[in-house]
Amino acid sequence: MKPPMRTPVKTPAKSLWLRIFLTGLVLWLATVAVTGWTGNSNLVPTVVLFGSFLVPVTFVVWAYGRDRSPDVTVEVLFQAFVVGGVLGVLGASLLESWLIRPSILMYLLVGLIEEGVKLAALMFVTRRLARRSTRDGVVLGATVGFGFAAFESAGYAFNALFTADGLSLGQVVETEVLRGILTPVGHGLWTAIAGGALFAARGRLTAPVLLTYLGVSVLHALWDSMSAIAIAITLVLTGQPWQFELLRIGRVPHVSAWQVHVYTLLNWAGLLVISLVALAWLCGLLASARRDRQTMPQ
Repeated sequence: MKPPMRTPVKTPAKSLWLRIFLTGLVLWLATVAVTGWTGNSNLVPTVVLFGSFLVPVTFVVWAYGRDRSPDVTVEVLFQAFVVGGVLGVLGASLLESWLIRPSILMYLLVGLIEEGVKLAALMFVTRRLARRSTRDGVVLGATVGFGFAAFESAGYAFNALFTADGLSLGQVVETEVLRGILTPVGHGLWTAIAGGALFAARGRLTAPVLLTYLGVSVLHALWDSMSAIAIAITLVLTGQPWQFELLRIGRVPHVSAWQVHVYTLLNWAGLLVISLVALAWLCGLLASARRDRQTMPQ
């Protein structure tokens, strides 16, 4: 008896991610415009959800259209995005409320907690996968990271809605635009690196996996603390004696326009350097996986 033929995995069109992004962007802009024009607060959740999920979903669709194994199905991606993202947000919220206190190590603890819960969520949603490859770990890790970023961004956008002057749609839009721009080089990228290392170790917490976890946690901490680092460097480079005196007695000094420009430049330059380091790390991980695959006996 002839064995049944295996159905090939259908890969979405390469431009599907672009169509999804453009369609979602038009719908989000239309929703923002109608909400601002009519003042209808019932539309605010649509603005928040569209703006928070547009970029993460687009990148997941883009990743799904790349080279992947048949084990990475739509169902697995959905679980990684929704279940992994929600578990990550809940776990991070609980641990940070228990463990985080204002200190010099606060940003590092946040990085360790958030990268840890995302890695644990990835291990949970992929526990039944029969085969594991580095590339699949990168795709699924990025999916968990983007799910985490989407739900976290929705929370930030919702909080930005409430100001001292009442509801502010402008603050929501600014928050979502900024986080949408930075999302691809944030949570998704860091968890992609950790996921690639985890799958390269066949899902085991080996020494290289733990070192990768510590490395992406440090990148996360540097990212979160970049504003404070930029302020400190700006003061060291351009600070005046009277400003240091005010800081010494616990008062916030006025800053000059030049210092604001220096701070902005240092802050964005720092974020760019962190992003380039993470991207180079991910490219090196994928290149190493390709070399290993090519040297394997057929």
